[in-house]
Amino acid sequence: MEKITETAYAKINLGLDVLGKRADGYHKVSMVMQSISLADTVTLEKHSGLVVQTGRSDLPGDSSNLAYKAAVLMANRFDKTPDVKITLDKHIFMAAGLAGGSSDAAAVLRGLNRLWQLGLNAVQLEQLAAEIGSDVPFCICGGTALAEGRGEILTALPEPQEAVIVLAKPQQAVSTAWVYKEFDSLKEPQHPDIGTLKAALLKGNAVLPLPGMGNALEGVTCARYPEINKIKKEMLAAGAQYALMSGSGPTVFAVAGSTQEAQKIIEALQAWKLETAIATTVKRSVI
Repeated sequence: MEKITETAYAKINLGLDVLGKRADGYHKVSMVMQSISLADTVTLEKHSGLVVQTGRSDLPGDSSNLAYKAAVLMANRFDKTPDVKITLDKHIFMAAGLAGGSSDAAAVLRGLNRLWQLGLNAVQLEQLAAEIGSDVPFCICGGTALAEGRGEILTALPEPQEAVIVLAKPQQAVSTAWVYKEFDSLKEPQHPDIGTLKAALLKGNAVLPLPGMGNALEGVTCARYPEINKIKKEMLAAGAQYALMSGSGPTVFAVAGSTQEAQKIIEALQAWKLETAIATTVKRSVI
């Protein structure tokens, strides 16, 4: 094979809880993650040397890029020369709480596994992914999963019925490190009921929104950036069934009853300076 194309799906957090800080500096989390159809396209082809092209001036293709790091990791681990050109066709909002960079890195791991005919299975790829970032293991197969530890311990869950998702990202740049640091200082943080959310999914054929959904980080980010709460309220007023911040923010996602209702929500947000998109939930990929 000379050229490989992979789809890198974004994710939202149906539930995100923080259970404390670990000795290694990471936070112990319990999250229910869900792939959605908003996606980047990642193309890998044989080349002289390692090149990552992003097509964006605000996204370098150097060693700071997770896709680049994924290629270097695979080359070092399997004694390969990373003679590959990686092209990222970006559609996932950047620095948004949607795991865009993590999903690109996972796509590179999957793509190089195919390009170099390594024969790695999903578990092996997830183990490699954990060396790059906490969200990267989930992005290997995606779908619906419980993520524990620092995010690398995954348990696949029954997928809910396909749901229409509206995404809206304000212009604010939110530092994930800052959000977690602020969360650590809270005296009485709010916690979603991940157990109830997991149980609802385990019943099978679940329909979003579900009991137990919530985001422990939302209070921190919204206190600093009140626009996020205003966007949630606007979405609900426009007919959304549920609205929640994804990850550490600032993107808000809403569950809509149909594509037509989703479009009405988008229209209600037109006066705001937002990146918006309509997506659907996506099932787990098979490696």
